[in-house]
Amino acid sequence: MQDYPVSRYPVPELENLPDDIRQLVVEIQEKSGFVPNVFLALAHRPDEFRAFFAYHDALMKKSSGLSDAEREMIIVATSSHNQCSYCVVAHGAILRIREKNPLIADQVATNYRKADITSRQKAMLDFALKMAVDSYNVCDADIDILGKHGFNKEDIWDIAAIVALFSLSNRMANFAAIRPNDEFYQLGRLPKAD
Repeated sequence: MQDYPVSRYPVPELENLPDDIRQLVVEIQEKSGFVPNVFLALAHRPDEFRAFFAYHDALMKKSSGLSDAEREMIIVATSSHNQCSYCVVAHGAILRIREKNPLIADQVATNYRKADITSRQKAMLDFALKMAVDSYNVCDADIDILGKHGFNKEDIWDIAAIVALFSLSNRMANFAAIRPNDEFYQLGRLPKAD
């Protein structure tokens, strides 16, 4: 593959990052085998990097009525609507891995209404897309629909917050032209060899 820039903004070298950010990036690299480009691109502004990932971790790593895969579905569906290549590709890979399903991310990104997901998950994504596109029209009826599908008020807050955070992320990734790592494209597509 040709080399393309990670971002249209300067990307700091790993050794030049503040210690706390460098440590986090190295941990991610050791876990995944590569450094996701978003970490390098956002490290251009260390204080904003810290704030973004603190909120990201608060939403994505806590116990909730949402499964880890459902959180990724929200990101993939809304990122697809926002035409954010980075988030669709990167979080699509995570979704495939979490669901152990090589088809799910492409289905959700293309048209979640026809994806092989539950009616509960479709209701969740209907709400997520309304939050992404038409949040000023969210009303009690939307909350009631989710309640009928087993989501409690805290789950619904989580759905809204994930959409809000990744709407910001989508816009920054698009603005900065953050390129998805080539490694993401193959993750979760084939069963792991034993």
